[in-house]
Amino acid sequence: MTKFEIRGLRADVLIGENERQEILKGVDLTINSGETHAIMGPNGSGKSTLAYAIAGHPRYEITEGEVLIDGENILEMSVDERARAGVFLAMQYPVEVPGVSMSNFLRSSVTAVRGEAPKLRQFSKELQGAMKDLSIDSAFAARGVNEGFSGGEKKRHEILQLELLKPKVAILDETDSGLDVDALKVVSEGVNRAKAGGEMGVMLITHYTRILNYVKPDFVHVFAQGRIAESGGPELADVLEADGYERFVKAGA
Repeated sequence: MTKFEIRGLRADVLIGENERQEILKGVDLTINSGETHAIMGPNGSGKSTLAYAIAGHPRYEITEGEVLIDGENILEMSVDERARAGVFLAMQYPVEVPGVSMSNFLRSSVTAVRGEAPKLRQFSKELQGAMKDLSIDSAFAARGVNEGFSGGEKKRHEILQLELLKPKVAILDETDSGLDVDALKVVSEGVNRAKAGGEMGVMLITHYTRILNYVKPDFVHVFAQGRIAESGGPELADVLEADGYERFVKAGA
C-alpha cells in the first residue's frame, strides 16, 4: 500500500528573470493506492501548476511544503528520480520529440523505471498488446514521439506510457481535453486497466464530469485560488456540474 501525501505545498511560477507569482497557496492532499481523486476547478486556479510542481518542472519553484511517497520527500529528488520513485504525469499538452521513435522512447523509459532492460521480444509483445488495447495502429511504434499525432492520438500515447510504466501515483492533467466520445472511452478504459490491480493512486485533473462517468472517483476536490477549497465524494462533481465554480472563486477573491 502506497501513501502519496502533499503537505502545505506552496509554489511560485517564474514569469521572468526577476519576476514570480505565487500560485499554490498551501495544498494538502493524501492519496492511497487504489484511490482516484478528481481535482476540479476553473481555469487559472492552479491545477496544472500543482501537477507540474510535483513532477519537477523548472518553471515552478516550491517555496514551502513536502510531497511524500511512503514518507520519502520527492521534492529532494531530480525529475528522473521522481519518475523512478513512482510518479507519472500525463501532460495536458504532450510534446513532440522528432527523431526518437515511440518504441525506443518507451523501452528506454521502461528500462529506467524498472531498473533493467526488458528482453526485446518480450517488450515488443507487451508494447503491441498495450497498443492494441488502446486502438493505436502498430505502425505508430516506428514514428517519432507524438510527431504528427492528432490530439487524441497524443492522449492515447500518454496512457500507453502509463500502462507500461505502472507508476505508484498517476497525475493525469486534463487527459480528457480534446477527446471525442470514442477516444474518451478508450483512454478511460486504459486508466481503469492501469489501476485495476489496486496498487496505483490516481490524481485526475479535469474541468468536466464527462470523464468521471468512465473513471469513477472516490473523492472529488474543488481547487480554487491555489488551494483545495472543498472536498467530498463523487456527488460533489454533480453539484459542480450544476452550479459551477463561482461561489469558490468569489470566496477566495
